[in-house]
Amino acid sequence: MSNEPSAPAVEPENLPAAAVPASFLGKFTVVFGAVRELWIVFAYVVMSNLAYMLVVLTLSLWLSSDLGYSDVKAGWWVTTWTAGMTLCVVLVGSLTDALGLRKTFLLGCTLCIVPRLFMTFAEAKVLVLGSLLVLAMGEALGAPVTVAALRRYTTTAQRSIAFSLFYALMNVGYGLAGYMFDFVRQNLGETGRLALPGLGVGLSTYRTVFLVSLLFYIPCLLLVYFWLRDGVEATDHGVEITADKPKYPHARLAEAFGLTVRDTLRATGRIFIGLWRQPGFYKFLAFLSLAAFIKMIFTHMYFTYPKFGIRELGDGAPIGRLWAMNNFLIVFLAPLVGVLSQRISAYSMAIWGSLVASSSVFIMAMQPHWFQPLADGWLGHSIAHVWLGVNGQVNPYYVMIFIYVLFLSMGEAIYSPRLYEYAAAIAPKGQEASYMALSSLPFFLAKLCMAPLSGVLLAHFCPAHGPRHSGTLWLIIGLTTMVAPVGLFLFQGLIRVKEAGRDG
Repeated sequence: MSNEPSAPAVEPENLPAAAVPASFLGKFTVVFGAVRELWIVFAYVVMSNLAYMLVVLTLSLWLSSDLGYSDVKAGWWVTTWTAGMTLCVVLVGSLTDALGLRKTFLLGCTLCIVPRLFMTFAEAKVLVLGSLLVLAMGEALGAPVTVAALRRYTTTAQRSIAFSLFYALMNVGYGLAGYMFDFVRQNLGETGRLALPGLGVGLSTYRTVFLVSLLFYIPCLLLVYFWLRDGVEATDHGVEITADKPKYPHARLAEAFGLTVRDTLRATGRIFIGLWRQPGFYKFLAFLSLAAFIKMIFTHMYFTYPKFGIRELGDGAPIGRLWAMNNFLIVFLAPLVGVLSQRISAYSMAIWGSLVASSSVFIMAMQPHWFQPLADGWLGHSIAHVWLGVNGQVNPYYVMIFIYVLFLSMGEAIYSPRLYEYAAAIAPKGQEASYMALSSLPFFLAKLCMAPLSGVLLAHFCPAHGPRHSGTLWLIIGLTTMVAPVGLFLFQGLIRVKEAGRDG
């Protein structure tokens, strides 16, 4: 990568773009004039989220199949990983400020590639599990630095559509991961091996998924290293290129990271102590604590659902494609719901959306034979035979999962975009960043409680061998998630605030 000038420079070919385009089509095409860094970030979003979701879908299966852990012990490792990743997010903002966008992207890619190498090829458990913890740090760097980059690389007119594209492309990456997850498993089998000519080693099915995940991160690293420029910022007057000014210019990377962590912990501590003195902060935590219960549906879909699906539907079942339907539906449903509900308050949308999402789980708690007529009819044929390519009689769980994911996606499209909008509305003016910096705390605590439940539920109600009572598993999950809509409704008098420009 060539050295950039230290003084600000304006690229003459980039015209001012302060005004929002008047035409409907222009609001979308305005992004075509963005700097190349924005398109690099978009490519990074698709590939990195695809790679991330491949690990998420495979993690619990790999811990049990390759490392020999029970469902319960695998659940605890999942807890360590996902909760640690959530906690690391708190540090990312200051780290990005200290290192700059390009260096943070490079660090994140490295911390995602190297652990994947060990998880794919290493045999010693200490190396493999240690790599898992490092991977949590790398993945934690991804989304926050991407959001910062989207703001840096867009003009005022481009920003809104850029963030919409980011959300859509993230879901595209997630959805493609479901298809690749199924492709590897269906070609190798759940307990198969991939021979690597010339290396003298064979990879298990789940390590092969990690290898695919690794291969998608390599282009991310190359794109950032060779084509992402230092100090680029898109403004309404053109593109300015200035040298990044690190917070600790004379410190090495490891030392700068340590100093950044120290400063962040101190700053977070000061913010945290100060916020507890504000009545509004209690409303903020109460709202997010209740919302965390509905978000835990996705923890179960990532770590409980894969084992459940394989055990109930058989080896190689296309469970990834069934779940990927959620991601592709969200791409279309979220913007549509957003347009249709602009006048409805975020709090009301959170109640109704979480009610629809949590209620959908109870479909999975019903008796499968109730859905056998649908499975034997046109719906089961369309889902299993035409779409998923399943042969023979259709297991009613295919229909149940399809209907469940459909309604879950509708609920998510209603509540998900509004959760942080409402959290930002609670925060006092000028303290939005402080509030949002600690917004992951309830989700961190919820993951500590809920992620181990995944392994316990599987061990008791959906074991690999022996009688299964999967309906009870989903009933418990459904009752847990219902805490969100019920709590938001019952306690709205205590935690609800007036939202500007909203009817109710």
